[in-house]
Amino acid sequence: MDSRWGRIHPDRAWIAATIIAAAALLGGCAGDAEPAASTVIATPPPPAATSTPTAAATPLPGAADLPRDCRAIVSGAVLAQLGATPLNDPAFGPSGTQPDGSLVCVWGAPDAVTTNLRTAISAVEENPTMDALNALVADEGFQCYRPDEGVRCEKSWPNETHPVIDGRTLYYRAGVLIDTQYSNLAPTGFTAAVVAAVFD
Repeated sequence: MDSRWGRIHPDRAWIAATIIAAAALLGGCAGDAEPAASTVIATPPPPAATSTPTAAATPLPGAADLPRDCRAIVSGAVLAQLGATPLNDPAFGPSGTQPDGSLVCVWGAPDAVTTNLRTAISAVEENPTMDALNALVADEGFQCYRPDEGVRCEKSWPNETHPVIDGRTLYYRAGVLIDTQYSNLAPTGFTAAVVAAVFD
């Protein structure tokens, strides 16, 4: 990471210069125009990041306001792209509303080796989350920018086993973190639809 960026902070627009170049690449799970190779998504769990924002151990006040319906967090256009992809199959582990108030939604068929998408919406504390996002930029090569009054960080990479692209997109705003991990399943406008469902 270029030292000129400084640290991510909700009141700073430090990411703009680097993100302009990356903006054209951000799509699929990013919620804007899908990049040329972003019809792919990663198998859960994706490659471990050294720093990962996490939900609070006990529900934060904002957790009560988080969505409870996985289908309601995306638009009709996104649902159409997902088609008949199974939602919250038990083979992918716990899903739906969790004890800490977060919502976990997993699209994917258990018999599909790489085609799946997992999104977790959690109430988080701001300072640790900003630190974790900064670490993803510095240590993992994530790129960040500031759309829709929030901070969005993302990265994609070739799957180690199959000829597809895996990726991860994190969006933080006002105490809520939307964390999407994907492999060979990146509906255009996904993150934008989730952001709209949570904040609009």
